Amino acid sequence: MFLAETSIQLVPDGTLLLHLLLIFLMVFILNRTLLKPINEILARREREVTGRLAEAEKLAGEREEKLRKYNEALRDARLSGYRLLEKEKAEALKQREERLRQQREVMSKEVAAQVAATRKQQESVKQELETQAASMSDLISSQILRRPGR
Repeated sequence: MFLAETSIQLVPDGTLLLHLLLIFLMVFILNRTLLKPINEILARREREVTGRLAEAEKLAGEREEKLRKYNEALRDARLSGYRLLEKEKAEALKQREERLRQQREVMSKEVAAQVAATRKQQESVKQELETQAASMSDLISSQILRRPGR
C-alpha cells in the first residue's frame, strides 16, 4: 500500500487542455516576436553570403581571365622580343659579312698591287742585272783581249 500512495497517477483533466492551449499560445507569440525576426535575419545573411560567394566566384573568374590574358601577352612579347633579337642578330651577321667581303676585296686589290709592283721590280732588277752582266762581260772580254800574253 505504501507503493500505491507514493506513486503518481496521471489523469487527464481540464488543466491539461489549458496547458496545451498556453503552449500553443506561447509558440505563436514566440514565433511572431522572436523566431520570425531571427529567421529573417538568418535568411538575409544567407542571401548576402550567397551573393558574396557569387561575386567572389565572378571576381575569381575575372582574375583568371586577366591572368590568362597577361600570360598570353607576356608570351607574345617574349616571342616578338626573340624575333627582334634574331632579326638584329641576322642583320649584324649580314653587316659583318659585308664588311668582311669589302675587306677581302681591299686586301685582294692590295695584294694584286703588291704582286704587280714586285713583278715590276723583278723586271726592273732583271733588266738592270742583264745590263750589268752585259757591261761586265764586255769589261771582262776587253780585259782578256788586252792581255794576250798571259
